[in-house]
Amino acid sequence: MEHASATVNLTPNSLKVLEKRYLKKNEDGKVVETVEALFRRVAVAIAAADLLHGKSEPEVMLVEEEFYEMMTSLDFLPNSPTLMNAGRKLGQLSACFVIPIEDSMESIFDAVKHTAIIHKSGGGTGFSFSNLRPHGDIVGSTKGVSSGPISFMTVFDTATEAVKQGGTRRGANMGILRVDHPNIIEFMTAKDDNQRFNNFNISVAITDSFMQAVADDTDYDLLNPRTKKVVKKLRAREVFEQIVNHAWKNGEPGIVFIDRINASNPTPHVGQIESTNPCGEQPLLPYESCNLGSINLAMMVADKAVAYTKLQKTIWKAVHFLDNVIEVNKYPIEKIGEVTKSNRKIGLGVMGWADMLIQMGIPYNSDSAITVAEEVMGFIQSEARKASAALAADRGVFPNYEGSIYDGKIRLRNATVTTIAPTGTLSIIASCSSGVEPLFAVSYVRNVMEGTKLLEVNPYFEKIAKERGFWSRDLMERIADAGSLQEFDEIPDDVKAVFVTAHDISPLEHVTMQAAFQKYIDNAVSKTVNFSHDATPKDVEDVYMLAYQLNCKGVTVYRDGSREDQVLSTGRTKQEPGAEAVPTQMKIVPRKRPENIKGDTRHMKTGCGNIYVTVNSDEHGQLFELFTHMGKAGGCASSQAEAIGRLVSLALRSNIEPEVIVKQLKGITCHNQAWAPGGKITSCSDAIAKAVELYVHRGSKANGNGGNGHGHGETMRIGACPECGGAVEHEGGCAVCHSCGFTKCS
Repeated sequence: MEHASATVNLTPNSLKVLEKRYLKKNEDGKVVETVEALFRRVAVAIAAADLLHGKSEPEVMLVEEEFYEMMTSLDFLPNSPTLMNAGRKLGQLSACFVIPIEDSMESIFDAVKHTAIIHKSGGGTGFSFSNLRPHGDIVGSTKGVSSGPISFMTVFDTATEAVKQGGTRRGANMGILRVDHPNIIEFMTAKDDNQRFNNFNISVAITDSFMQAVADDTDYDLLNPRTKKVVKKLRAREVFEQIVNHAWKNGEPGIVFIDRINASNPTPHVGQIESTNPCGEQPLLPYESCNLGSINLAMMVADKAVAYTKLQKTIWKAVHFLDNVIEVNKYPIEKIGEVTKSNRKIGLGVMGWADMLIQMGIPYNSDSAITVAEEVMGFIQSEARKASAALAADRGVFPNYEGSIYDGKIRLRNATVTTIAPTGTLSIIASCSSGVEPLFAVSYVRNVMEGTKLLEVNPYFEKIAKERGFWSRDLMERIADAGSLQEFDEIPDDVKAVFVTAHDISPLEHVTMQAAFQKYIDNAVSKTVNFSHDATPKDVEDVYMLAYQLNCKGVTVYRDGSREDQVLSTGRTKQEPGAEAVPTQMKIVPRKRPENIKGDTRHMKTGCGNIYVTVNSDEHGQLFELFTHMGKAGGCASSQAEAIGRLVSLALRSNIEPEVIVKQLKGITCHNQAWAPGGKITSCSDAIAKAVELYVHRGSKANGNGGNGHGHGETMRIGACPECGGAVEHEGGCAVCHSCGFTKCS
């Protein structure tokens, strides 16, 4: 099947991501939609909203062509749910939602139900747990005591884990707690265990009064949200240091400056903003959603200058597009539709910012880049508001306009128009840099099928390297290993200056760039401030203070190698002190098979038929290999089971702990499930995992050591993309795999 026409200029990796995550598939999982058809489907569905505003069929067809051309040229792309669902039965087009949680059991479990519905439809959710009474507080109806907000977060986390979304998008949550909540210390330490709350990003809602107390080194009040009374005082600077230290340790909690967010709340008469979406860039009222889209700035350059005429036209078409999305969207909950349409918030952002700077010959970490950032984003905000005003003249202002911050100043169709969102998969489709981030790499190795590795080189760098005579494949491979150009003498200094990557840029320069864009963003900016592994907590503190001083609405930090599940994607990454160093390019030689080997065969029932799993151990009692036989099932199920067996055997012979293998395979779900003694078998992978688990458990009992009878050494903990094994980069407030488009943030 041909997946693209000459009008859609896509790379093989872009096609791969589209085929895996966006294009229609039949019941057998076969792609039945071309890329051209996808963009046509979306253009037709979104343009149809013009019919609701009195446009004729010929006029709507012209709008359809505008939208189609804007997407196929990769000048603009809407958020992923719009690409996936527009013109299809589900029809849910928004990326982000905020669900309120009030201090009652009914509200809490209504929110859990609404969350499950939203995740099933492909959206991400944000919550503030600040209204929940603290742990140990009295429960009036039963005279018992409250379990507190952290325990209820567990309920949401478990529900998210249980909801599967057809393999296209996974659920993501933002959990926020005010810094003056009595359980703030327990909240900020909730993710000390990297295995806890994996479906949550967590952020502390920082108030201006708290930041003043930090500056003055005074105490501040903790308030019971039920009684509004002071229950305790804490030293602000000590709490701030704890937030910093935990963020240094593993990137969480993030912080949002909640008073600053509400200072720019366009509809304060409607309500206060308490939470944001999962990546923090979209503050929303309770039951509000927002649809986002990004202009590709890489396409807005001509003769080393910003192509403002083209940019203006794209802005106006994009605002029209996003406003139309509000009309045709099928909201997962009626209340969300009502609130969203009353404010009509849209979030027009950008991607390809680093590419724009490269084409203009401007280093990312320079004063010139800050100047251009303010000029470009100021232009986008100004033109987006003009486009919204033109829509308001034709279609009317948003219903909550009276009493808004715009009332009597400018008549707008949309309460907000600009947002900088993470663009992980969108930027892969468009083959551009993500959001307003610097390049994640100039050259890197991408994993593809059957163990093949492809060397990917930034096209702008490749062109310059060949023009100026320093191109060689050997150099590109060495750059991929090093993660930066800065160490290579054969590369000219002016090229090194322009092609900087995330870790070439100081954390304070990251914040300065975020602040430059925030000046002209109605909502907020999703961006990651990257630190080297050797950064100190004081470095994190300096970033937080600068972000506050420069009027950012929040900040997300990530110290390289600070999470156990990070891919060692560049030569810079190190292990924690005291841990065994694992070089990025470590070569592991699997153990040779001994002549004699013993094991057990276990019969497991699956939805695809019976599977027989043989697990063998070597002469030392170490698990060594695994074989499978699918009974009479044959075909695809049998071949997949055999492939899993070979990979498990390779992992065991490479000294990977069986428990790690079990964790990766257990719980994987397919459409054919079966009940067996001991519980449900959700897939062939799940059956294999449980067979290994039973074998290990039996061996542990036999050795009397309670769980490590197989004799393996220390577990290798090299994280990877859970879907393709590629490198995961922390950017845009999220974790993104540039090989397959996997993103942790919905």
